[in-house]
Amino acid sequence: MGFRADARAAAVTLLTAYASAASVKLQVYPGRPRTLYPPSAFVDGIREVVTYTAQLHQRVPIADIVLVHGTYDSKDTTEQADAFVDGFLEYVNDNPHAAGANTTVAVTEVEDLPTFVSDWMSPADQKTYYATRIALEGFASSG
Repeated sequence: MGFRADARAAAVTLLTAYASAASVKLQVYPGRPRTLYPPSAFVDGIREVVTYTAQLHQRVPIADIVLVHGTYDSKDTTEQADAFVDGFLEYVNDNPHAAGANTTVAVTEVEDLPTFVSDWMSPADQKTYYATRIALEGFASSG
């Protein structure tokens, strides 16, 4: 696989493994799902920064993960979301080579999305959810 595909696969693997370790029933998708039933997580997209020097180029793919917690941000939902995000960040820190032996991955941004809308779905199927976006960056250099 290429590094971009490895970054996507790492996001799915990390989410699935952490949810299992934390005993959370989480549906995980490598892209936007056809339907959403919280709790769910998916790779919403990948953006990439590429830096060139005379000797090498460095790729930094950023997988934007969306965790859909529920239909609104009640006390229970926010507590569950906070616990999951805190635990997931530590899990990623403990597994930096999830995208490959010569690469590292790290969470670099977290943002609550209290009015996340599944806008890729038909208007009849669109709902507003309480969600969290996590940026999972991968790092690799080659000469």
